[in-house]
Amino acid sequence: MQQSTKLFWVGLLLAATPALHCQVKNPAEATLSRKAERAARRAERAASPAATKPDYADLSYGPYSNNKLDLWLAKPPGPHPLMVFIHGGGFTGGDKRAANPTVIRRCLDAGVSFAAINYRFRTEVPIQTVLRDSARAIQFLRWKAKEFNLDKSRVAALGGSAGASTSLWLAFHPDLAEPRNPDPVLRESSRVSAAAATATQATCDVLKWKDILGDSAQQVTDGSDWPSFYGLKSMEELRSPKGEKIRADVDMLGLISKDDPPVFLIASSRHDALQNRGDVLHSSKHSTAVKKRCDEAGVPAVLQIDSDDQAGDHGKGGHIGFLLKHLGVQAR
Repeated sequence: MQQSTKLFWVGLLLAATPALHCQVKNPAEATLSRKAERAARRAERAASPAATKPDYADLSYGPYSNNKLDLWLAKPPGPHPLMVFIHGGGFTGGDKRAANPTVIRRCLDAGVSFAAINYRFRTEVPIQTVLRDSARAIQFLRWKAKEFNLDKSRVAALGGSAGASTSLWLAFHPDLAEPRNPDPVLRESSRVSAAAATATQATCDVLKWKDILGDSAQQVTDGSDWPSFYGLKSMEELRSPKGEKIRADVDMLGLISKDDPPVFLIASSRHDALQNRGDVLHSSKHSTAVKKRCDEAGVPAVLQIDSDDQAGDHGKGGHIGFLLKHLGVQAR
């Protein structure tokens, strides 16, 4: 993959909360500051009393090395609803270990099992395939529902940035179940009961970003590297019927319909100045566009815009409480 493409998409940093993209005069100081903050967060999580080992670690849900998930099982009796965390990293990095142990414990205490998944990156496969890895993970867990004591009718997804985009894609995309597929995993439903998205992009059709962000979208790239995001070779191919079909398949905004599940959107107004790559990727304008389209289609959607990068759960009324509610359990 071209270096410019890698630099573009690695900017889609994903975590349970938005990454910092402050503009400072010294980029080296900013990099060191972010590294120190990430290290501090990792240490804090490792020392957290809420941290608990999964019942199943690195469980394979598909044939590829990154088709792995960790699974924490709620105590019996069951069957239990399931919360699925999808990590960030710009579709080029990141790991399921970014799952917040406090959130895991909160789910388990509420009688909800929890899964954190890995998936293949854009350095290996195009975006439409990356997204389908996450769908397969959910289908796999449904296939194993009896073994893991899961209620396959109650599954929610959450993530930040790229994980947020994936969660929304799962919420809005038509069911990928293929009842006659020889692979029993792919016979299962890919649909979710609810989704939460932190610092999301409104769509994975990058040609639509100008409509959402205006000319500021061009600060990220001149567009020459866009075709490779979809496994295509040229802008002509990207705009061809083949390219249009691929882009429509990953366009969360265009996929929203009235039968879709409720979603919770979290963003930070700090990125609305659109002065750098992080702003363009994580502007609250993305979330606002999703909320607007959900309202038009009649899909329940909550939009929470914070004034800084400390967007969080805000207690029982936050996105975890929202997901638990729509899984049919009481938030704690």
